[in-house]
Amino acid sequence: MSPRTIVITGGAGGLGLVAASHLVRAGTNVILVGRDAVRTAAAADGLRDVAPDGIDALPPRAYAADLSRWAQVRDLAAKLTDDGIRVDVLVNNAGAAFPRYGQTPDGVERTYALNHHAPFLLTHSLLAAGTFTADARIVNLSTFVEKRGRLDTADPDVSGTSWRDRFYSQIHVYATSKLLGLLATRELARRLPDGPQIYSANPGMVKNTGMNTNAGGLMRLTAPLFRPFAITPDQGVRTTLWLATASPAPEPSGGFFTKSQQTAPSRSAQDTALARTVYERTAALLGIEALTTGR
Repeated sequence: MSPRTIVITGGAGGLGLVAASHLVRAGTNVILVGRDAVRTAAAADGLRDVAPDGIDALPPRAYAADLSRWAQVRDLAAKLTDDGIRVDVLVNNAGAAFPRYGQTPDGVERTYALNHHAPFLLTHSLLAAGTFTADARIVNLSTFVEKRGRLDTADPDVSGTSWRDRFYSQIHVYATSKLLGLLATRELARRLPDGPQIYSANPGMVKNTGMNTNAGGLMRLTAPLFRPFAITPDQGVRTTLWLATASPAPEPSGGFFTKSQQTAPSRSAQDTALARTVYERTAALLGIEALTTGR
């Protein structure tokens, strides 16, 4: 049997690179996606040193894309497809928590662009192109912090631009972007055809990652307070690796998983009607065709 191919966004460092290292050691074809072409290529080259001898897996490969920009997300999907890559697992790991309001060239808040729009758009672009294998898995990195999300359930803002006109709270913007991702994942699971599975993975509070060291703002200032309670990056990737590789595929699709077990997210994240609204509004914002119900 040929090794499975796993694409990891945000793979040049942090949890993405740690997960990639484990997968390469297990004999998996790994493709890293990162914003910085040089850094991402160097990360892929470094992984070749940990690959076991006598396996059929291809050397780790690198693709560069700024996933906060919709055009580059679409270009990435097109490149993967044009290169004949069949994706068995997509790990949407890239994420950020910006300390101040900022808009992307697409006119949306940049935290939302990277944490919510990018995984939604990349997943749908690969689905539309037929790049996923029949039993593919999509693993979206989530967080327990989503419980602090502030979302108007009657009129959910999926672009993030409402933060421009109110107090910009870094932690709440980040949490809300992740809550949106959870809701969209829940609804996409309902619409996927038989075969593909999609999950939300909560890595927990992980020490020494880019999220808490490079975030800036209040999140960086408070990170040392939580360090004694944080887990190691190797522990932080266990749920993601399990969702990506366990046989048979974990159930349920659309579930929220912590420590390799399904757990309950916030009440808002379990709102079926809200999930449908968030999914459809996000598809409309990105200009893509929403999937019809498949299950």
